[in-house]
Amino acid sequence: MPKVTLYGAPTCPDCHLAKIFLDEHKVDFQDVNVSDKAKAQEMVGKTQQRTIPVIMVGDEFIVGFDKAKIKGLLRLK
Repeated sequence: MPKVTLYGAPTCPDCHLAKIFLDEHKVDFQDVNVSDKAKAQEMVGKTQQRTIPVIMVGDEFIVGFDKAKIKGLLRLK
């Protein structure tokens, strides 16, 4: 399975839903809190996005909580 990183914030409802979804599917992921300025800059540098959540799956990324795209990239049922 490719490395998964979720860039989000504690106050973001879609970030929370994405975490629940990944946990339910037993996907190991790194949770990066972009409330920290350095972490936000890291996310923007990698993805050119300023919206959260951003979910990195390997070298590809998904902007927002898109179950179908997550399932497709991770080959989940």
